[in-house]
Amino acid sequence: MQETPAPAASARSPLVWMPSLYFVQGMQFFVVMLIAGLMYKNMGVENDQIARWTGVLGLAWAFKPLWSPFLEMLRSKKIVVVVMQFTGAAGLALLALALQMPAYFALSIAVFFVLAYASATHDIACDGLYMASLSSKQQAAYAGWQGAFFNASKFLTLGGLLVLAGHLEQKIGVFNAWSTIFVMLSILLAALAAYNAWALPGTLNTAHADLNVASVFKTLKEVVADFLLKPGVWLAILFIILFRFAEGQVQTIGPLFLIEARAKGGLGLTTEQVGGIYGTAGTAAFLVGSILGGYFTAWLGLRRAMPVLIIAMAVPNVVFYYLATALPSDMLHIGTAVAIEMLGYGFGFVGMILYIMQAVAPGRFQTAHYALGSGVMQLGFIISKTISGDIQLAMGYQTFFLWTIGCGIPALALMYFVKFPAAETTSE
Repeated sequence: MQETPAPAASARSPLVWMPSLYFVQGMQFFVVMLIAGLMYKNMGVENDQIARWTGVLGLAWAFKPLWSPFLEMLRSKKIVVVVMQFTGAAGLALLALALQMPAYFALSIAVFFVLAYASATHDIACDGLYMASLSSKQQAAYAGWQGAFFNASKFLTLGGLLVLAGHLEQKIGVFNAWSTIFVMLSILLAALAAYNAWALPGTLNTAHADLNVASVFKTLKEVVADFLLKPGVWLAILFIILFRFAEGQVQTIGPLFLIEARAKGGLGLTTEQVGGIYGTAGTAAFLVGSILGGYFTAWLGLRRAMPVLIIAMAVPNVVFYYLATALPSDMLHIGTAVAIEMLGYGFGFVGMILYIMQAVAPGRFQTAHYALGSGVMQLGFIISKTISGDIQLAMGYQTFFLWTIGCGIPALALMYFVKFPAAETTSE
């Protein structure tokens, strides 16, 4: 799709607008998918409720490919981006207010629902604006910056705000602490939205100005039908879901286990301590693991690398089983274990991204099929996330983490039956 940028905006370097654009994208995602669960844990909500409701919220990112084609009818992706950012800022302010109400849980979940779908819609327009505003060469050149600022928001939410929330919890109480955090986030997001309203390229959709709902819906049906008729696609869908089955469980319950009281089988860490671990060593280890996983797969080829990548995805399960068994108390011990967990997670997760990109997406609607494959991948995560709390409460932490190790075996077995690219390139 071709879009026409406004002269003043197009003259600006992408480094003027791209960092703030992707920082916001990450911040909104991590608030809903990471911060919400830890916040509810400290408010006394049970693990099954946390997992179930945060899992439902995650469906926004699983289903976003279904409404993304309709955004093509709008003449400006910039407008969508800015409106969704201001919507997010307003939602965060409402969230701060909801936490002060007697029915705080139901009200906050309702606000998180709005935040999730606004964020998912923002993602669609954000990526579309990035691709429409930059040439292929520029897209590749700034891809590293794009990922860096997306993950910089993870450092802020986990390494900064979570630590601050833990500090405030001890001084003004859990509910007041989190209301304060969300007011701060609301102000920050409103400021970034105002900046992006000025800085983003004012691209106009001129190629598809004649689109209407009927034509878009017809194209969407064609894209979905073509996807579901691909040879071996149903086996691929099962493989994608099983690949993330253990991950969704351990990544949901793991952080809650760190906060859980020792009398209940957890490690009894404070919010501040968990934020310090995940926001620094944990995030850095994940980034290193992702980079190494990418180079490893490029060197060996996806088919041969996949068994190692699946085993790497089991590292977090093994680490948490060890922590639940040993119950260490010193922070260096726990921090090192979490760093190893995140290193393995980052290394292995590359495998699913590349599998969808190279084995599922290619064909007549490559971009749209990649989006659908990514939606299936998110759905697999959400299914396992949603049921993880019930399983953990039934089993206890130690047995639960042992169970998650076993959950990785079906994907390892199934990989020998799914389709891989006929020809793979390796590094020279």
